[in-house]
Order: sequence, then C-alpha cells, then structure tokens
Amino acid sequence: MEPDKQGNLQKAVDEQGGGQSFGVPAAGEVEGNAYEPMGTPGVNHWQASYIKRDGLDDRGNIFFAAVAMTRMPMTITDPRRPDNPIVFCNGAFLDLTHYKHEDVVGRNCRFLQGPQTDRRTVDEVRKAVAEQRAVAVDILNYKADGSAFWNALFIGPIFDQDGQLLYFFASQMDISERRQSQESHLQAQKMEAIGQLTAGMAHDFNNLLQVINGNLEIALISLEKPDMARNALERAQRASMRAARLTQQLLTFARKQRLEPVPVDLNHLVVEFSDMLVRTLGDRVDLRLDLRPGLPLCHLDPTHLEMALLNVLINARDALPDGGEVTVATAIVRGADRVKAHGLDPGTYIILCVIDHGIGMPPEVLRRATEPFFTTKGPGTGLGLAMVHGFVQQSQGRLEIDSRPGAGTTVRMIFPVADNAQDAAGGNGQDHAAAPPARDDAADSRPGVLVVEDNDDVRELAESVLGMAGYTVLAAASGEQALTLLRQGARVDLLFTDVIMPGGMNGLQLVDEARKLRPRLPVLVTTGYMDELPECGKGRRLNVLAKPYKHGDLLAQVKAALGRAV
Repeated sequence: MEPDKQGNLQKAVDEQGGGQSFGVPAAGEVEGNAYEPMGTPGVNHWQASYIKRDGLDDRGNIFFAAVAMTRMPMTITDPRRPDNPIVFCNGAFLDLTHYKHEDVVGRNCRFLQGPQTDRRTVDEVRKAVAEQRAVAVDILNYKADGSAFWNALFIGPIFDQDGQLLYFFASQMDISERRQSQESHLQAQKMEAIGQLTAGMAHDFNNLLQVINGNLEIALISLEKPDMARNALERAQRASMRAARLTQQLLTFARKQRLEPVPVDLNHLVVEFSDMLVRTLGDRVDLRLDLRPGLPLCHLDPTHLEMALLNVLINARDALPDGGEVTVATAIVRGADRVKAHGLDPGTYIILCVIDHGIGMPPEVLRRATEPFFTTKGPGTGLGLAMVHGFVQQSQGRLEIDSRPGAGTTVRMIFPVADNAQDAAGGNGQDHAAAPPARDDAADSRPGVLVVEDNDDVRELAESVLGMAGYTVLAAASGEQALTLLRQGARVDLLFTDVIMPGGMNGLQLVDEARKLRPRLPVLVTTGYMDELPECGKGRRLNVLAKPYKHGDLLAQVKAALGRAV
C-alpha cells in the first residue's frame, strides 16, 4: 500500500528490485501542465514510491548504475535538509545545464530559474512538493551560461516503509525544439487567420465602398433632380451603415468593442427576446426553452448578448434544413469539480446553452468554427461565431462548442455571476459633484462646442452638423490646439474630442489637461477603438459616442452632456 503523510498505507503498490523498492503507478493521476514530455503525463510514471534502505552511499547496484549512466538528466533532493537541496545529479544533468558537479550538489534547484520563468509554474511545483506528491510540468529554465531552455520536468516523492518522506526524485528533458516547433505552428496559424481576415475585409469593404462611391457620384450629377439624388444618398447611407456594422463585428471579434455591462437576468432576457428568436428560426424550426429558475445575475451588455444569441440561433437553424427543434437552456455551474471541468477560475458561473440535433460539424470544421471569415455557408461573412467568441471572452466568459456529424451541436456561453463589488453607478454618467460652469454671455446665447478631431473630413462634418443645429462651433485639429483655445479663454460649454489622435496628445490626455483648466467642463469623447477607455480619465467615467455615429446620435449626446451640466 502507498503511505500517506501520516504513514498510513492507502493504495496497492508494485514491488521492484527483489523487494528493494516499491511504488504506486500514477494511472493518470499526476497533476501538472506538462504536455506529453514522454507520452501522456501520468501514464507509465510513478506517482510515489518507498524504499527499505535509506541513504545514498550504496551505489554499487544496477539501478544506481543505470541512473548514473542514462542520457536522461536526473536529480535527487533531500527535503529533510534545510531548503531541500540537491544531493545527487547524474552526468546527463550536468551535460544539460553546463554546471559543474560542485556547483549543483547542496543547492536548491531554483538556481535553474531565470527572469522569464513562469511564476505560476514555480508555484505549482512548490505546492506539489509541500503536499508530498508528484507533479509534471514544462518550465523555462536557464543553463550556466544564461541561455534558456524548455525543461519537461517530472518530480516524484520517495518514502520509507513507515511513510516518512525521504527524497524527491526528478527527471528532466530538454524540449526546446518541440516548443519552438509548436510556437512556429501557432504563429503560422495566426498568420493564416490574419490573411483570411484581411482578404475578407478587403472583399466586403470594396463592395461597400463601391456602393457608397457610386451612389455619391450619382447624387453629384443629379443635383438638379432632387428625388434621384435623395435615393442615391439613401443607398450610400445604407451601405455606410453596413460597413459600420461590419466594423463593430470585427471589433467584437478582436475584443476591442466597448461594452455597456449591467446586471442581467439571463432567463428574463431570453424570455423577452424569444419572439425575435422564434421569427429568426422560422416556421420549420421549433424553439424550446429550458430555463433553470433562480439564476443569479450576470454583469453583461444585454444588446451584445442578444446579438450573440441570435448568431448562434441562426447557425442552429441552418443546421436543420428539414426542420426540427432548437433548445435554449440556462444552468448554474458551481463546485470546484464542475468549474474545473470547464477550465474556469474558481467561482459561480451561468451557462446559456443552445442545442440543436442537426447535421453537426466534422472535427476539421469544428476546430475552425470561431475563425474570422471562415464559413461553410457560401455567401456568409464568417463573422458570426467569431463575434460571439469575442463578446464572450471580453465578458470574462468562456465559449464551448460540442458537435458531431449527424448528432447536432451544443454551444455554451459561460459567464461569471455579477460581481457584488461592481461599481453600482454603471453607465457613462458624468461626475455630478461639480457645480455648473458660470456663463458670461446672455442666457439665450448659443452653447459653444469645441470639436477636436485630426481627420479633416470628420471634423468638418461634425462642425456642419452642430452648426446646423444652432451651436457655436470651435474646431481644433489636435489636443495642443484645443488647449491653446481653452487657455485663451474661448467660450466652450462642451469639449467634444476624438480619443485616438496622432502626435503628442491623445483625447484622453486632452480631457485630463482640460479639466485642470476648467474642472466643470462637460466632455463627450468619440472613438471606434475602445481599448484605452477603461483606464481613462484618472478614474472618471466619460460620455462616449461610438464611431461611426449618426447625426441624430451626435446631437442627442451633445444635448444630454450639456443638460447634465445645467
């Protein structure tokens, strides 16, 4: 039987060497991050062993000779001594690490670690040693000359027959070439995905630009025919909005889309959205709801969640060409074992699940299901599941897809429950602590808006829209120009600035500097790239208008921002 930490024997053991040593085969129980250093981790390895005779002086047997002569680097440490030092290493270990024998024996093996060694892997090894159990990991170690190598490391405990820990035995293997090959393969896959993304974008945007430019030309030569010009402009506008939606899908796939998370009851959202889902599925596919009652709230963007659910439902519908049934279900995931089975961090999670019994996907299609612009639907864009994947990842969740040909597909969107510590304020509300700005002009004068935008066409468009709506507009092509106007005392009731601007100052830095000059100045920012916004404004929340925007959205946001300052 295997001795536990208290000396109790728990499992049947194998006897080797005529009763000289005993051990417990791991049988798949070895824990660690190693990826097949010598076959499947845990299989055909010892999980633990014990010996009848302690001490390293008896080196005249065949087993010790084998350890000394093998090309596999091996070490033994003594946890009974301070700092668990190495007490034996073979020649292969010295060949691997380029250290001398006297530089190894008597030292803890941490001398192999370096600046890029993953601390989580180190903690995993330390935890296993503290718990007197085996572990298999891949770890980045360093040789005596400072060069790094990937080390497939297996460590196992050795006990005496009373269950007392005597040594740790460690075998190693240089797997740098394997890791390099894996990384090269992953890089090639990334480049292929980027190529697909670029080609798909170019194709779709060329078509949209053709529609926009062609209709604008028609409008220009049809100015004397207002109806024809209006129709052409409307067609151009529809194409531009389709381009905007494509951009938003790409940003969601890249996890750069701005989300507006609020506490969401998934059951309530599914029920409220079910009419739209039924219309999407059509007459030949039935929708079945299997909703677990009493779900905790999740902190999600409901609009993006609805679009993600809609995309998954469309795929389920297309997988049922002869009709059938699609189930939308919810469930709770809690408990260490269930959470770990999904590869999640400890906590409580909610699953939003879509199940169909349609044609399913073969493994080669399933592997690529979330790649951008990969589609099996002919004219499809291939961004549906890529967008879903991006939204779920950006929401700190996990997307799982199970599918087999002829057996249907199950898509799980797994989200953490709402954090009670989440800022209850939410939204994009302005800081209300400040008093409204004092006005020197008459009460009925037009509010002044300072527009800051480096793109001339976009800036002139904003100026025109705001001017037509009755605002007094000042314009600046950079943050520095805007600050100059503010320092000169220009009448500015609202700062409207782009976030991403080339040069020395971006929009967020401009906001901080402007508030130093005028702490009560309302601000509205606009951008199509939301990555920097969570850390913006020194902890302040900002009013944000996403690009591209409609004229009505701009005017509504400007009015709202000015209204909050009154």
